[in-house]
Amino acid sequence: MDDDRGPGGDAGPPIVPRGDGSRFLNDGPTAHPIHVRTFARRPPPGFRIFAVRRYLPPMPTFRFTTAGESHGPALVAVVEGLPAGLPVNTDEIDRELRRRQGGYGRGGRMRIESDRAEVLSGVRHGETLGSPITLLVRNRDWANWTDAMSPAPHDAQGDDEAMRRVFFPRPGHADLVGALKYDRGDARDVLERASARETTMRVAAGALAKQLLAQLGIRVGSHVASIGGIVADVPDVLPADLNAAADPSPVRCLDPVAEGRMIDAIDQAKRDGDTLGGVVEVVAHGVPAGLGSHVSWDRKLDGRLAQALMSIQAIKGVEVGLGVEAALRPGSRVHDAINRDDPSGRGGGFGRVGNHAGGLEGGITTGQPLVCRAAMKPISTLMTPLGTVDLRTGAPAEAVRERSDVCAVPAAGVVAEAMVAMVLADAVLEKFGGDSMAELGRSFDAYLEQIRARGAFPGGGD
Repeated sequence: MDDDRGPGGDAGPPIVPRGDGSRFLNDGPTAHPIHVRTFARRPPPGFRIFAVRRYLPPMPTFRFTTAGESHGPALVAVVEGLPAGLPVNTDEIDRELRRRQGGYGRGGRMRIESDRAEVLSGVRHGETLGSPITLLVRNRDWANWTDAMSPAPHDAQGDDEAMRRVFFPRPGHADLVGALKYDRGDARDVLERASARETTMRVAAGALAKQLLAQLGIRVGSHVASIGGIVADVPDVLPADLNAAADPSPVRCLDPVAEGRMIDAIDQAKRDGDTLGGVVEVVAHGVPAGLGSHVSWDRKLDGRLAQALMSIQAIKGVEVGLGVEAALRPGSRVHDAINRDDPSGRGGGFGRVGNHAGGLEGGITTGQPLVCRAAMKPISTLMTPLGTVDLRTGAPAEAVRERSDVCAVPAAGVVAEAMVAMVLADAVLEKFGGDSMAELGRSFDAYLEQIRARGAFPGGGD
């Protein structure tokens, strides 16, 4: 019979009551919650059953995980949470991958790779099944790295050059801190995964999120706002199809004059053995009011967007709407006055005079365009390298030169689109749910009718 004695028949550690009504083994800072036990018959005398409360983060309704190394055989993404019945266009996934590979200032790696996604699970006859979707993109450059990146032990393991080991960590990269954290003597073990090559699968997964959002009339685009301190003159009203307007530019810029100056700056940085960063702006149209929540810190949509964008390699800052500029103005020049709007829109019959808030108030979407910016630092691989330390000896050295880009800001915009799309897909599924697209569509349409009714005031509200 199961009782409250230990394995040796002793009474075990004392059960100490706490002020919140729970019971803990022992007391003090190392106390552990007791797990409730079940009994085949009546529990021993004096044994009291209590509930143990576990606080877990909310399960996301849209989730993706990536795997693979920059020079390994392939990259993989597993996407969960998409309802059954979503039409999947693999050509659109590949088109997004091509957009990520483009942009003035990219390095030689992009001339080697020709990224195409293979769907390994979760889609049948062009529609999602509701099960996890597995996407795979093969690395063509793997043919040049089969020895150095072999999963199995290799005969030439004693040859540092053949194994392409890295002992001179780059300032600004994960090389050194990753080697310290994971106790690796060769920074290659860190940089292969830390590489922005991983964003290939973010874009592939984001392409699925975009296809979900498109079914609901939500579209996500981006453009480059600045490169190397050269700021584009962005029109007050952005083109309806933002990507169609930005993609023809080599730097994905809407200002032809700034475009030319950006290209010149990239060319100069290349001659100097240097790199350039910049700012991208992501805009989502068709987002209904009511995504996200004010009730808890981890449900605020602006916080979720910031985390997603900050997770992109080399991104060092994120803004929503006016962003930092809002801190420099009085409130009268920051907040958007509320007015009546077309009830058939997605703001519930309410609009704003301007969009300084970037489509978010209190962590909830307003129905206005969602506007986010992400600031990308210059890439940390310099052809004129900075000083570092040899991981083997501690002696001063020059940082390693890995094949890299001079500027990847245009590509960063495509990656940022993918991250914003996945956060919005998560928020949509969180609010409207549904195991099938038909069920999701009914919930979405019913909600739009509900908020539109709120804005249909008797007599027009005059």
